[in-house]
Amino acid sequence: MAKFESFRISKHCKLSEINPEATPFLRGDETDQRNCLEALAVKLDALQDLLHANQHQKLLVVLQGMDTSGKDGTVRWVFGRTSPLGVRVASFKAPSEEERARDYLWRCHAVVPRNGELMVWNRSHYEDVLVPPVMGWIDKAETKRRYAQINAFELMLTQTGTTLLKIMLYISKNEQKKRLQARIDDPEKNWKFSLGDLETRKHWDLYQHQYEKMLTATSTKLAPWYVVPANDKLHRNLMIAELLVHTLQKMKLKAPAANPLLQGLVVQ
Repeated sequence: MAKFESFRISKHCKLSEINPEATPFLRGDETDQRNCLEALAVKLDALQDLLHANQHQKLLVVLQGMDTSGKDGTVRWVFGRTSPLGVRVASFKAPSEEERARDYLWRCHAVVPRNGELMVWNRSHYEDVLVPPVMGWIDKAETKRRYAQINAFELMLTQTGTTLLKIMLYISKNEQKKRLQARIDDPEKNWKFSLGDLETRKHWDLYQHQYEKMLTATSTKLAPWYVVPANDKLHRNLMIAELLVHTLQKMKLKAPAANPLLQGLVVQ
């Protein structure tokens, strides 16, 4: 069985050493793989139900990646079977005027998970140490300060009961080309495409370099980064589902103690 630790960032990150086409978590044929994903969905739902019932712990899942890397697809296919009672998703677009008037962490802190909640961030505070440095809006010194601020912010979250799971969905430049073209060619997918995607694509190499620096600076013992090879969508979903189940199991969730007042009670 593939090991998660092979994809955990624990030292200087070099994305060139990770193959985005790799599928180490796929086993058997496609039917086997889809059955495995279904079984994982059942486990994930049961564990999330325990988390919700427990009301003491919380889990924050951060999804980052280049355009078309599969953040929306991950939310749809991995979390589709979980109860909406205990799962929330927050998507971060370009900051609004109100958000720009405050510090860059404000909009993220406003949607951290509540007790008993599994929170998914589709993009995150990491946009603020990716886009601004690449576009030249902040210098190296400010970027370094933000790394320290983010690490302190995440330490505070872990010290107050939040488990963090940070996932970079890693696709190749050629795979992105195929997915962008598919959005252009299919009228029903045009709504997913923005001309700004092509402008961002022009800076692909700069973004890869910035991702490496960001992953290296902010993957910590309590808030690690995992790089998920995501060219193959089914592999992406399986690996993330397995990683989520593994993370929730490590949280040692327990159902609330039985209510002694209910012992012997018979409904008439």
